[in-house]
Parts: sequence; C-alpha cells; structure tokens
Amino acid sequence: MDRIVAIGLLTDDDLSRLGDAFTRLWPVENSSGFEDLLAAIDAAQAKSDDAKCVPPEVDTP
Repeated sequence: MDRIVAIGLLTDDDLSRLGDAFTRLWPVENSSGFEDLLAAIDAAQAKSDDAKCVPPEVDTP
C-alpha cells in the first residue's frame, strides 16, 4: 500500500500547474467548513515564521 506523503488544499490553477501526472485527488465542495481549519493553518505558519526570525540565544562568558 502506498503511504501518504502529503495532503493539500489545491485550486484548479494549482492542479493545472501539476499537470496530468497528478491523478490522485479528491475534490471537496466549496464549503465554509474549512474556514476554521485554514485560519488555524495560517496562524501556525505565522508562528513558525516568527520563531525562525528570532536569533538563537548565545552564551557568552
């Protein structure tokens, strides 16, 4: 059995860029049910980006 390596929410434009080789997709209806999930993903990404911008602490004698 193939293992799942990625899950994504793609637009029609994204799919056209991936080309014909991308064949395993499951369309979902345009629904407001994903708004909370997308907001949580955006918040996690922003938190991750902020953490990357903080220089590491350096011990100085």
